[in-house]
Amino acid sequence: MTQINMTDQAIRRTAIVTGAARGIGAGVARRLARDGLAVAVVDLVEEDCAGTVAAITRDGGTAAAFAADVSDESAVTAAVARIAAELGSPTVLINNAGIGGPNAGVEETSTQQWDAVTGVSLRGAFFLTRAVTPYMMAANWGRIVNMSSISALGDSGRVDYAAAKAGLIGFTKSLALRLGQHGVTANAIGPGFVVSDMTRVGAQRRGRSFEEHQRIVAQTIPVRRVGQPEDIAHTASYLVSPEAGFVSGQVIYVAGGPVD
Repeated sequence: MTQINMTDQAIRRTAIVTGAARGIGAGVARRLARDGLAVAVVDLVEEDCAGTVAAITRDGGTAAAFAADVSDESAVTAAVARIAAELGSPTVLINNAGIGGPNAGVEETSTQQWDAVTGVSLRGAFFLTRAVTPYMMAANWGRIVNMSSISALGDSGRVDYAAAKAGLIGFTKSLALRLGQHGVTANAIGPGFVVSDMTRVGAQRRGRSFEEHQRIVAQTIPVRRVGQPEDIAHTASYLVSPEAGFVSGQVIYVAGGPVD
């Protein structure tokens, strides 16, 4: 019988979390640091990561801020090399960075908007994964978590965002098939409504206060509350743990009720 190598528990692994200056990414970064990982807090502007890094170090964790436009191949390559040099070889990757454009049907979506949204969520995940995979293969161990969304199942007002998030699911399953033999798992998380800058914008678009918007949305969710970044962080924590080594190629919807 194959057993989990419990010495993994004693190894301080290095995790990269993109889009970690705030919201879900910051929540995941803080949780992984509490789990004992050294965390590379990555976002577009290094200074924006200061709050996340400070929260981690204040709690006794290890973290450092790194700037990278994840849609820029050379920026990603340079950032990953710097992370490896400063924090150690990364064997955990959370592809969380993502942006959402204005609500628009396919006939109203510009090429520029399509490229921007898919560039961060999908192209960026590809660049990060390609750069980090050699470290995982060398260690014969790795964990990849891609942040998808319930919008992957279809979103008539955000075809660009839905396409990017659906693409991440196919990407995840392909990684699981390719990298499993190297001790690397790949899974996706599909958040539902989670308190974040993106959902705050959604409230503004509807002419509501964010508090009112949350109350209205909560009534449509079976558990009768909206999600918090910590809800997603709990799931990510499990998926990157040594104990999750037999879970790969899966999409876990964290949405307060059944989705698919």
